[in-house]
Formats: sequence, structure tokens, C-alpha cells
Amino acid sequence: MGSWYFGWNIVAAATVLTLLTVGMRMGIGPFFLPMVQDLGFSRSLLSGIIAIGMLCYGLGMPLAGYLVGRHGTRPVLLLGNAVVVAASIWTVNARDPVSFLLAFGILLSLGLALASPITLTPVLARWFIRRRGMALFFLSTGSMAGIAIMTPLLTSAIQAAGWQATILGFAAVYTVFTVPMALFVIRDDAPPHADQTAEQVAAQPAGMGSRPESLKLRDALRTAPFWKITLGLFACGFSMNLLGTHGVPMLMDHGFDATTSSLGVGLIGLVAIFSTLALGRISDSLPRKKLLAAIYFVRGLGFFALLVAGAHWELYVTAAIGGIVWAGSIAMSSAILADIYGVRLVGVLYGCAYLGHQVGAMASSWLGGWGYETFGTHWLAFGSAGVLLLAAAVIVLFLPSREFTLTAPPLAAYN
Repeated sequence: MGSWYFGWNIVAAATVLTLLTVGMRMGIGPFFLPMVQDLGFSRSLLSGIIAIGMLCYGLGMPLAGYLVGRHGTRPVLLLGNAVVVAASIWTVNARDPVSFLLAFGILLSLGLALASPITLTPVLARWFIRRRGMALFFLSTGSMAGIAIMTPLLTSAIQAAGWQATILGFAAVYTVFTVPMALFVIRDDAPPHADQTAEQVAAQPAGMGSRPESLKLRDALRTAPFWKITLGLFACGFSMNLLGTHGVPMLMDHGFDATTSSLGVGLIGLVAIFSTLALGRISDSLPRKKLLAAIYFVRGLGFFALLVAGAHWELYVTAAIGGIVWAGSIAMSSAILADIYGVRLVGVLYGCAYLGHQVGAMASSWLGGWGYETFGTHWLAFGSAGVLLLAAAVIVLFLPSREFTLTAPPLAAYN
């Protein structure tokens, strides 16, 4: 295309919004110990509250996909922003476990879910066909940038102003970005052939890429590809949230100071920002399932490496290697779902699959705190993450190829 394609403006806006939402929801680590000390909660209690919040974040994903399908992307983003602001104000005034659970655990999680990648994936899938993998990888870059940028920033802000002021500051910054982007950048009405060139449209066989309009959500939920993606996302959510919530405390328990620990975790996201450019291009030319399997495999090995890292250089090398593959799993999963089931169902299907991601996040939030208090070691939680990721690498290898066309709903057809 000779002129600038407006879809890339939407990609940029979606990436920034994802940076903020995922950066807050998955970057609980800097808040963890200050909240424990200030509120008088045990690690297990706060881990349980965070775990419930992660589950609510996951439950909000299908809701977000449904609302986007019914009302469009813009009103869902604005609703999510309003909920985030209200939840942030309530959180800083909550002192007892029940109020804190309702404000920080449940309401804030639901608000962030309404402005999560689930909300933004359908509009990107609609605007991009030829470069869909690249576009969705940029969306994942926002997630990684949230870890890379917001983890050190949140740590510094908490040290300077306290965790309450940091949450209120986040709500203000979030509003400044979300409202204008939702009103002036995000558009659901993509061109008829999206980003395809005239030559590609002319060369495309009749009916190629279409999906049967009669396919129902309940039928798609019965197919094996959906559940393989969901199982992979469970491992992804378990590992990502474990690192976001317990990574900094784990590294501090292993002898690293707070700044080094946050920089080590942040380096993963920083490297992932740059690796996205290469992985995005590869994803549009190689089988996505093989790339997704490689991502899970390398990431699984990285969790074992983090547990044994004792020197600064070991931590940074492990983080840098892990960052190369950290951004790809969510982008690949959403792209594969769009390839298999089409754009019409991708929002709600991705939301349902992402619920598996958040169930994994909930499990690791609890296991990370309980495992350490019970056994005095982080090996149980972080070792489990490594095993789950290696298993996910095997599972996704049995996904259909990207040329797969859904022709019938029965589960047995996709084994």
C-alpha cells in the first residue's frame, strides 16, 4: 500500500492501552511487600486476594468480548476506564480484607479486563489480514512494555510516594491516555479487505478465509483446537503472573536488592519489546503452532534458570534470553484462533480461552505465597511454572496449521 494505513494508528493506541492495563494487573510485585507491611496482611492473605482478582480479571474477559461484539470497542473502553478510576479510589481507602478484596481484587480487575487485549484483539483482527501476526505481536509488546517500563516505575513511585499515591497516579495517567484514544483513534469499521493489496484480493480464491456463519459459539467451544489454546494459556498465565506477583519477592529472598530484582524482571519485558519485531515477521511466514511451541519451551527453561541465578550477570542473562520469547504466546494464540475460527468469533473465543490464562494466574498467585510460607522455598511454584510451560510446548504442536479451515464442529474432527 502506497499511503499510510490507518490500522497502524489503532495498533499504536492498542499497544499503549495494553501497556497500562497489563502493566498494572500483571505488575503486582512492587506493591506486594508494601501492602503487606502497611495493611498488616499476611503473604497468604494478600496472595489469596490477588488470586481472586486474577480470576475476576479472567471472568471479565468473555464479558469484554461479548460487550465488544454487541456495542463496539469504544464504549467498552470508556466503561472500563470509569470502573478503574472508581476502583482505584476505593482501594486506597480500604483497610480491612473484605473491602480490599472488593476494591483491589474484584472491581479493579473487572475494570482492567474491559480495556484488556481481549477488547482490542477483535478490532485489530478486523483491520489486518495480511499482517495479522505482526499487528497482534505489537499488541503483545504492550504487555511486555508494561512489565519492562511499569515495574521499575511503580517501584520508584512506591518508594517515593507510597503505594496509595501510586495507584491514584496510575488511574489519572490511565484516564489521560484511554479517553482520547477511545474517542479519536479506535475505529471498528475496517476497510472491506483490510490491509490486503489489490493484487492479493484479486488472486484470492472465492470463499477463501471465510467461516460458516452458522457456526455457533457453543460448537466452537467443543473443538479441540480451542482447548489446546486454552491449556497453553493456562501455563502462560500461571508463569507470567507468578513472575509479576512473586518474581521480585523471590529474587529479594535469594539475596538481590529491590532495585536489582525489579530491573531483572523489567529486563524481560524490555528485551521482549525489541524481539517482537522479529517474531512478528516470522509469525506471518512460518507455522504459528511451531513458533508458539518454541516460545513455551524456552520460557519454561527460563523459570528453572531464574531459580538458580545467584549473581547479577546470571539474572540479567536469564532475563534477556527469556525476554526474547516472552511476548509471543498471547499474540500467537489470538492469531491462531482468528485463523481457525474467523474474525466473527475471535473476540468471545479469545475471552473464553483467556479465562484459562487467568485461572492459571489465580493458581500461581496463591501457590507462590502459600508455597513459600509453608516450605520456605520458591521451588514449588517456580518449578511448577517451568513444568507447565514445557508441557504446553508439546500440546500446541498438535494444533491445526494456519491453513486449517473449520468445516464441522465435532470435537473428534480436530484430534
